[in-house]
Amino acid sequence: MHSRKSSHAPTNPSSLRASHVPSPSSDEAHSQVDGRDDHQNSSMPQSSDIHEPEVEGDGIHPTLPDSASVRSSESQIAPDATLEPFHADLRTRLLNHQNWDAASCCGSETCNHGSFSPRPDTHRSYGSFASTRDGFGGRYPGGMSDYGGTADPTHSLLGDSVADGVLGGGKGKKMSTTQFLAKKYGVKNERTMYLAYYIPFFNWIRQYKWSYLRGDLIAALTMASFYIPMSLSYASNLGHIPPINGLYSFVFNPLIYAILGTCPQMVVGPEAAGSLLTGQVVRENINKGHVDDDDGRRNAEIAGITTSIAGGVILLAGLCRLGFLDSVLSKPFLRGFISAIGIVIFVDQLIPEMGLDDLARHVGGAAHGSSLDKIIFLFQNVKSAHGLTCAVSFGAFGIIMVCREVKRRLQPRYPAVAYVPDRFIVVVLSAVFAWAFHWENKGVDILGNIESKGQPFSVHFPFDFSHLKYASDAFSTSFIIALLGFFESSVAAKSLGTGGDQAGIQNVTLSANRELVALGVANIAGGLFMALPAFGGYGRSKVNASTGGRTPMSSIFLSIITVLCTLFLLPYFYYIPKGVLSAMISVVAYSLLEEAPHDIHFFIRIRGYSELLLMTLIFLCTILWNLKIGIAVGIGLSLLRVIRHSTRPRIQILGRVPGTSDKFENAELDPGRLEFVEGCLIVKIPEPLTFANTGDLKTRLRRLEDHGTGRAHPALPRVRKSENNKNLIFDVHGVTSLDGAGAQVLLEIVTQYRERGVRVFFCRVPSTRSDVWRLFEKSGIVDLCGGESHFVGGVEEALRLSEAETLIGEAGLVQSPEEVAEASGRA
Repeated sequence: MHSRKSSHAPTNPSSLRASHVPSPSSDEAHSQVDGRDDHQNSSMPQSSDIHEPEVEGDGIHPTLPDSASVRSSESQIAPDATLEPFHADLRTRLLNHQNWDAASCCGSETCNHGSFSPRPDTHRSYGSFASTRDGFGGRYPGGMSDYGGTADPTHSLLGDSVADGVLGGGKGKKMSTTQFLAKKYGVKNERTMYLAYYIPFFNWIRQYKWSYLRGDLIAALTMASFYIPMSLSYASNLGHIPPINGLYSFVFNPLIYAILGTCPQMVVGPEAAGSLLTGQVVRENINKGHVDDDDGRRNAEIAGITTSIAGGVILLAGLCRLGFLDSVLSKPFLRGFISAIGIVIFVDQLIPEMGLDDLARHVGGAAHGSSLDKIIFLFQNVKSAHGLTCAVSFGAFGIIMVCREVKRRLQPRYPAVAYVPDRFIVVVLSAVFAWAFHWENKGVDILGNIESKGQPFSVHFPFDFSHLKYASDAFSTSFIIALLGFFESSVAAKSLGTGGDQAGIQNVTLSANRELVALGVANIAGGLFMALPAFGGYGRSKVNASTGGRTPMSSIFLSIITVLCTLFLLPYFYYIPKGVLSAMISVVAYSLLEEAPHDIHFFIRIRGYSELLLMTLIFLCTILWNLKIGIAVGIGLSLLRVIRHSTRPRIQILGRVPGTSDKFENAELDPGRLEFVEGCLIVKIPEPLTFANTGDLKTRLRRLEDHGTGRAHPALPRVRKSENNKNLIFDVHGVTSLDGAGAQVLLEIVTQYRERGVRVFFCRVPSTRSDVWRLFEKSGIVDLCGGESHFVGGVEEALRLSEAETLIGEAGLVQSPEEVAEASGRA
């Protein structure tokens, strides 16, 4: 017997097995395996002796040891018992133990350490530790309700930040998990922790270093040289407001976002799409006769109303935690709409680039018509174009495009080329040439005296009662501006991250809801100064990151530089040709169209024809009619697709893999290989059940009953025998959540089956502490099925139980469900 034991024993037992032997949780079992006396065991360190974790200087972030130190500290034993004899003695004692198979839990029926077997309830297993030990975190067990929710209604309603940070938290069941972990790991300044989270300025300003200053300042100067002339273009050519109001978008919005934003390298400013939509609102009021085309002050007020409403919408969305809305708009919708905006902008800018502004104002519908109207106007009046204006505008466009391509090719080898302010140089040289060669007297339109069209930093309350007639026109467009702006900001923030991987600001967490709040506050403030809507732009933020910007201080520097330009450099903008500003916007329009061929090719390659159709419809509606029609069509079709996707149940009929008893797969995918179980219909529900996707659940189940598949047309008569539907097994492993409406529909389904004499079983139901089980129990589904015995751990167990009930029914025996379950378990 001893030789048999030795032949199975490992020659060189691993240190993991030797140092963490699984055993029963009693002290006696430890002493049997360990071979040490009780007084020796008492010298082992207790879990309550764990030292309090150290905390960093901010009193918020605990200094946790690395994994190696944790592992070494966990494996410490008494000083009088060294590891080397312990390994050897353990092996010897296991080999000499009369039940060494059971003691080592290997090779016997009582084995508990296999992949699918339960582990013994021990303090320490194979490299595993209890979740209550240091370094693992975990939920506060004392604050849980009976079904896994939060016991304290205050925390459920207000959240941890308000309940703990403002109201001071609670004790016992009223303590939140955040408060529990903060106390456990020595976080002392809980309110400061919440303050730094919701106002990130207090987080990153403490980490700011002098080494960041040079990169942030250079990045701000580079962005100012690019985007200050661009903001003048957006205001005058797209927004139809005084150019100075375009500068305000770079004064207030980047500053506020630097305080409240969660992406350190993102820079907020006006974008072409938002400026164009704002200009649409201004032009609508001009067409209605509410304002005059030359009344710059009134047009700026309308723009301020539009910006404020957009900011209010996005702020409200952030306070209501609607950050998930950035996933509503699909990529085809955005690509079709953005490509259409690129065409609209490009066509719009051709009129000032060719010197046809004055003529377009006098031709009905040309200045404020659709893109199609403007294209027809350009073809009809191309002979009236101003030669010098065309040469200056198209020359500037060509130079910027050439410089852009050269920088793109050289930047991988020479990163410093990104610092070359090519657009700023083009603007400065064009202004110098206009002054030196008197282009104004030769018919070239120049920017003129900006100060005469508006005093710097004048404040206007956007929601005055006298302006309600403008607000009604602006609201729908403001909503679209907010949605598009937030989506673009979200894309930029996710692409840039928090900057921590570049040795920048640490411990900053991206949050869609806090982004909404930051952008909302920034735009409300900008609306007070009649600025254009401003959001995070990916291209602008990449320029910031590539030129050395690591922290939000670059945004603050950009705001300061813009203030200085507004106060002292406005007279030097006098001679900037409007055609050059239009050429810069045309370059932006070209960049909006650049990615369209790639996306179109991608959808063609994967045969995504529905996406291509959506993209084409949005593009055509925007080009042929206007932006609002294109947006309405796009959002309507996108929402229909989302609703259709969410309301369609995805139930599956399962078949057994031949040669196995416990492996089941979707019979729809490989019907020729899988086999069906006689007398049983096995249905898998792989998704949460809500009011949205349970409405059609009965119909889908009926089709599985009749045809054994969901792909057959409902007109086909029943082909599946009713005898094969006597037992219905639901695999609900994917039902991670269930609402009241879904539970009601499920109860109706189970009731109908039970009335027809069909046995209903559920397998792989979530934990009895989950909300899913609570609804199963409270709705009566558990009792209707025959009690908890009809809720089993797997499909194989449900099949055994159904077979046992069938045999008992055929034999005419009457047994309780518990006895049937016990009998099926023995079988």
